[in-house]
Amino acid sequence: MSYQNILEEIENNILTITIDRPKKLNALNKETIQELHQAFKQAKEDDEVKVVILTGSGEKAFVAGADISEFADYSPKEGKRLAAEGQEKLFNYVANFPKPVIAAVNGFALGGGLELAMAAHFRIASDNAKMGLPEVSLGVIPGYGGTQRLPQLVGKGRAMEMIMTAGMIDANQALQYNLVNHVVEQDDLLEFAKNLAKKIMKNSMVAVSAAIRAINANYEDGVNGFDVEVNQFGKSFGTEDFKEGTSAFLNKRKAEFPGR
Repeated sequence: MSYQNILEEIENNILTITIDRPKKLNALNKETIQELHQAFKQAKEDDEVKVVILTGSGEKAFVAGADISEFADYSPKEGKRLAAEGQEKLFNYVANFPKPVIAAVNGFALGGGLELAMAAHFRIASDNAKMGLPEVSLGVIPGYGGTQRLPQLVGKGRAMEMIMTAGMIDANQALQYNLVNHVVEQDDLLEFAKNLAKKIMKNSMVAVSAAIRAINANYEDGVNGFDVEVNQFGKSFGTEDFKEGTSAFLNKRKAEFPGR
């Protein structure tokens, strides 16, 4: 499919989605959010895609925020709809995506950009990355899940400080805060993310998908994550991947998972 704001490349079952608005520092507008939703929707249905890497074009920014010019004159009702639709179409969609999503954060990840990175299952940062949620400096709050996901990742106190001060942290601080898993040189960022994707793909992708559901359940209101884990564990016993994995282990050979 042809897009105006994003690029796609698939290689060795790894789909790299690149937000490509370099003149706008890859800022998220409605059209880009819709295109990202469509790209993820297609990736969900494409058996060739096993892992998704999400990044931004150029060296300056992953996503420098939302496109403020689009909503500067919105009413409260329009603002609420903007947040609700964005969360449904993209941010929650990515967070609950059944295939692993790795954010490769290069440069600025601010506002909606950091919220998008946090929606991914984990994050790798280049050494020039800068992250923050500056929304209160505009008289608004994070609306794409930032007030929920940042405390889950870095803790309540650090999240309160980051959001209240509207300040940025660098890649090493993000690593210290557990906001990112790894920091690498910018030239190595995508290759590092792809190598992690390859490690994931050596395992049962059916089991990986079940693990994503179980882990996410712990962060859903009114859901007992332990119950979800027990159910997903039980379902695993009915998969061909389980039969292959246990057979390979018992026969001391490498597993060749069918993905079913």
